[in-house]
Amino acid sequence: GWAGEALGTSGKNRRVCHAAARLEMGSLWEEFNRLGTEMIVTKAGRRMFPTFQVKLSGLDPLADYVLLMDFIPLDDKRYRYAFHSSSWLAAGRADPAAPGRVHFHPDSPAKGAQWMRQIVSFDKLKLTNNLLDDNGHIILNSMHRYQPRFHVVFVDPRRDSERFAHQNFKSFSFPETQFMAVTAYQNHRVS
Repeated sequence: GWAGEALGTSGKNRRVCHAAARLEMGSLWEEFNRLGTEMIVTKAGRRMFPTFQVKLSGLDPLADYVLLMDFIPLDDKRYRYAFHSSSWLAAGRADPAAPGRVHFHPDSPAKGAQWMRQIVSFDKLKLTNNLLDDNGHIILNSMHRYQPRFHVVFVDPRRDSERFAHQNFKSFSFPETQFMAVTAYQNHRVS
């Protein structure tokens, strides 16, 4: 079924209010989530595994859309892995938040028909722990928990479109995609 918790759908433009996103490879994400998903972050940037992929429906086939992702901290804690119990433990307050960045899908903008035609894959997105990164990668703090968010943004052709910005997007969050950012896998079952 079509899943994804849509965030704030009231008062939305008709070109986004019916947008729906289904997370692809859901069973793989569920399996990782049960084990405690870990995503590798490196100085040079590392691609996500599993890759974030969605199937879209409910877009206006003739309208232009930009697709993007961002990552929000799940809490204000830093973690450490306890090998004896194979579990993550809170180990103090979170490090200062890394610069908030978004990753635009490289095919953006494109018509709704194109986005709905095939699975949309964010396979070019890379995660880094380099605070000085100038490659546009998503900067995350290692040993912190994150929730990826996916956004569908209608490209409003009106001259004063910024006045309607809050109406022209719809966001999706899939709880099973939450992960711990790490520089090396901690849980042997994940690696």
